[in-house]
Amino acid sequence: MFDIGWDEMLLTVIIAIIVIGPKELPRALRTAGRWIAKVRRVSGHFRTGIETMIREAELEEMEKQWREQNARIMAQHPPGSAETALVGTDPGTGTATPVEPAAPPPAEQR
Repeated sequence: MFDIGWDEMLLTVIIAIIVIGPKELPRALRTAGRWIAKVRRVSGHFRTGIETMIREAELEEMEKQWREQNARIMAQHPPGSAETALVGTDPGTGTATPVEPAAPPPAEQR
């Protein structure tokens, strides 16, 4: 994250020992660890919140595209046209023509 090498780490530890003192160093490191953990939790919370917002925006965009496509399809194929295409109507009377069931497939021979 910060791209700190071993030499920078060693220099930081030496300065911390000089400034804080060896007696108070463990407590200072615990406090620093707690702060770092809090910062990580908060940044993780923000990250998941942003990812959730992005996912919701993508879903809304997909729903909008689906609604537009559905409207286009419904305009091209009105609801009544599917029934007439499958069953067929007699143009003179406007009634459905009877449909014969398909013959069963031939039995397999052994």
